[in-house]
Amino acid sequence: MNKSIYTGAIFLALLAIILVPQCVKPPDYPDEPVIEFTSISKTTMKQIPLGPDSVLISFEFTDGDGDLGSINDEPNIYIQDGRDQFNLPAYQLPYIPPQGTGNGISGLISIVVPSSCCIYNDPGGFSLVCEDVPIAFDTLTYIIWIKDQAGHESNKIETPPIGLICK
Repeated sequence: MNKSIYTGAIFLALLAIILVPQCVKPPDYPDEPVIEFTSISKTTMKQIPLGPDSVLISFEFTDGDGDLGSINDEPNIYIQDGRDQFNLPAYQLPYIPPQGTGNGISGLISIVVPSSCCIYNDPGGFSLVCEDVPIAFDTLTYIIWIKDQAGHESNKIETPPIGLICK
């Protein structure tokens, strides 16, 4: 092979390696956050009166304008008990500073959610909770969504069923 052709081929290969990363476009995510359930640490836990217990819930997120996190200590991760739509205390994402020219961000969020009480609705329509339930096992799901600084709410995700040991 001719030395000048060989040198030219190496030069073009190096130029392509240098230019390709410069041409990569930032991700094109919508301005509203989008979340997707990833995992849960366990599918059974004890209800509150039986001692402290919790689950670790992980989900992926994207946000096109990159304005997740709280500047004013405002909560921005919301959790609801799927059995009765009771809102649990909200969580707060730390402020995420803008990254580069494209502010679209993505990542993984993991939160520890404490256990809940078992709930039993008796035939008369009364709800019994915690120690008063006559059942040994209950099932719940958690519904989760996030909100960015502009007030855009994400879609809602639901965990797989979690068994609660009542007694």
